[in-house]
Amino acid sequence: MSFSTWFAGHGLEFVAVVFGIISVLLSVRQNIWSWPTALVNVALFFALFYKSGLYSDMGLQVVYFILSLYGWYEWLYGGKGHTELRVSTTSVRTAAVLVAIAVVGWTALSRITARLPGVALPSLDAALATASLIAQWMMTRKLLENWTLWVVVDIAYVGMFIFKGLYLTAANYAVYLLLAVLGHVAWKRSLMATA
Repeated sequence: MSFSTWFAGHGLEFVAVVFGIISVLLSVRQNIWSWPTALVNVALFFALFYKSGLYSDMGLQVVYFILSLYGWYEWLYGGKGHTELRVSTTSVRTAAVLVAIAVVGWTALSRITARLPGVALPSLDAALATASLIAQWMMTRKLLENWTLWVVVDIAYVGMFIFKGLYLTAANYAVYLLLAVLGHVAWKRSLMATA
């Protein structure tokens, strides 16, 4: 198989993967350009997941797009006095609210998408979409624990995408997994430096 033939079948996935890796790498470094690259990434994955029947993840890309715009603003102006946002930890109250939202979101999304034609793995897809949404919101607020949640989510996504034959996307999430570990280390250092 020639590269042009392969790229014709996998080009969308390849370009989405590249933008995703760049975006997460920039997030690890707390670089504001992570948000514009994320906008491109989620638009491409929206199209890919539509083609693959992963409707929860397709819908998640719409929310990611909105959260990327929000995160862009928050990182610039979400700190005290509308200054740059700093890394912090998640309060017990916030964690409890996020867990409740996760359970409700997973249950609702799983039931809704299970009825759609061509759906694949509705319960797992819904659980990962919901957890991803929460992790992404935590990232927009620069909550350190977002990286821990991303580690768990990325491990599960690697398996799901291999099962669905989306090998580039699985490799992409394996890279995300590594970057999540690096992100946790880097953000923890940043938190300790400002303490």
